Amino acid sequence: MKHYSAFAIAREALRGHTGWERAWRKATPKKKYDVVIVGAGGHGLATAYYLGKNHGIKNVAIIEKGWLGGGNTGRNTTIIRSNYLQDPSAAIYEKARSLYETLSQDLNYNIMFSPRGVLMLAQTEHEARGYKRTAHANALQGVDTEFVSPERVKELCPIIELSGPRYPVLGALWQARAGTARHDAVAWGYARACSDMGMDIIQKCEVTGVRSDNGQVSGVETSQGSIDCDKLCIVVAGHSGHLAEMAGFRLPVESVALQAMVSEPIKPCMDVVVMANTVHGYMSQSDKGEMVIGGGADGYNNYTQRGSFHHIEETVRALIETFPMISRLKMLRQWGGIVDMTGDRSPIISTTPLGNCFINCGWGTGGFKAIPGSGWATAEMVAKGEPGPLAAEFGLNRFREGRFIDESVAAGVAH
Repeated sequence: MKHYSAFAIAREALRGHTGWERAWRKATPKKKYDVVIVGAGGHGLATAYYLGKNHGIKNVAIIEKGWLGGGNTGRNTTIIRSNYLQDPSAAIYEKARSLYETLSQDLNYNIMFSPRGVLMLAQTEHEARGYKRTAHANALQGVDTEFVSPERVKELCPIIELSGPRYPVLGALWQARAGTARHDAVAWGYARACSDMGMDIIQKCEVTGVRSDNGQVSGVETSQGSIDCDKLCIVVAGHSGHLAEMAGFRLPVESVALQAMVSEPIKPCMDVVVMANTVHGYMSQSDKGEMVIGGGADGYNNYTQRGSFHHIEETVRALIETFPMISRLKMLRQWGGIVDMTGDRSPIISTTPLGNCFINCGWGTGGFKAIPGSGWATAEMVAKGEPGPLAAEFGLNRFREGRFIDESVAAGVAH
C-alpha cells in the first residue's frame, strides 16, 4: 500500500495522477478463512481491521451483498459523541470517540474528523435535570462534558432562538470534544487498511445460508459459492434478524427506517452540532455548506431506504422553532437507513447459541459514532471466543436475565 502524504499528492500531480493504486483489492472468495465477517459497513470493516492489528488474525473475508459502505454507514448524519448515562454505554462510546481522534493517522486516510462539539438542548425542566445528572455521571466515567447555560448555548451557536414559543432553551449538555467525521471516508479508510493486511473484501456476495456441524459453525453459502470458516461474525445492522434466522437463533431486535435530509448549501453559519431531543430534531452544517438534518425513526417496522413526507414535515416543523432561519432553505435530498432496535436501545455484542458464531447488532440510531469502539470490542470477542471488558455487558443473555442497559429512558433519545 502506498503511503498517502502531501509529497505523494505533489508527485502524482507532476505525472498526471497516473501512479495511484486501487484503494483496496478486488477479491474473489477462497475456499476457507479463519474468520468470515458478514457485512462490509463501518462496524464489519472495523472488526476486521482490529482483528488484524490487535490480534494478528489476517486470513479474513469481509463479504457484502451490496457495495462497501452502501448501508447505514453511508446513510447517517455523522454525529460522534460519548455523553451517555449508563456506564457500559459511556465506556464503549468514549473508546470510539478517542479512537476517532487519531483514526486518520492510524489508517493513513483522512476521515475528516471534526471535533466541533455537540450541544444537547434542554428544553423542559425534566430534560435539564436529566442532563445535569448525565454530566455528573460522565464526570465519574472520565467523559468530559458539562451542563451549560442558555447564554453559553447562544455563544456557541448564534443562530439559535432561545425563547421558542413552546420549548425555550434552558441550557444544554455540552461535549466539546465530540463532533463529526466523513462517513464514506471511515469505511474507505478501514477497507484500504484491511486490504493491505491481505484480507479479502468481497462485494456483491449475498449470504444465502449458514452451515454448521455438531453445533459449531462450519461455513456459509453465498451467491458466489460455499465458503468454509472457523469463525463467523454477523454485522449487518437492520438485516441482523434475517441472518440470525439462517444461523438457527432469534434476536430481540426490530428493523425500522431512520430518515435524514440535507438543505441546499449556504455560507458557514453553524460550527457545532445541535440536538434538540424534546422536539426531536438535530442539525449540523457540512463542509459543503449543507444543513444536515435528522429526526426520529419511523414508528413502524420497514426496510425502506427512501424518505417520506410526514418526516420532512415533523422534523422541519420542530427545528424551525429553534432555528427560524432554516424556514427559508430549500431541501436538496432526503434518504433513509435501516436501523435495528433493541428493547433497551443498547447494542448486542455477543456469542450466540451456534458455536463460534458471533453477532454485533442493535446499535439503533447510534451506530456511526460507535464504529471504532465496536470494532475493537468485537474483534477481541472473535479472537478470544468470549466478550472482553468493553462488550461484556452487551451480551444476549441480558434480555433473558432482565439486566437491561436502558439508554432510551436514561438519555431520552438513543441517537
